[in-house]
Amino acid sequence: MDVRTSYAAELYAKARTAAAATPQPNTAESGLAKFAQSFADTLARGEETAKSAMTGGSDPHALVEALANSQLAVETVTTLRDKVVEAYQEILRMPI
Repeated sequence: MDVRTSYAAELYAKARTAAAATPQPNTAESGLAKFAQSFADTLARGEETAKSAMTGGSDPHALVEALANSQLAVETVTTLRDKVVEAYQEILRMPI
């Protein structure tokens, strides 16, 4: 009887792992993390291009493009922050 019990337990374990759902990452958190990483990368590239332009390593067009990208990224983050603060204030104004 012990053989049949272990065999049943083994089959159950196999069926359970086969039917188990794969954990999906939280898409909102992963999207926000990707956005933050992209923002940091954009600023870092802009700083590197500015340093390179100061030492004569890159052309002025690359510097202008990097500064425009950095400015756009900062404006986007600022707009996003303002929208979050505005939504929070709306929630605080709601009657209880």
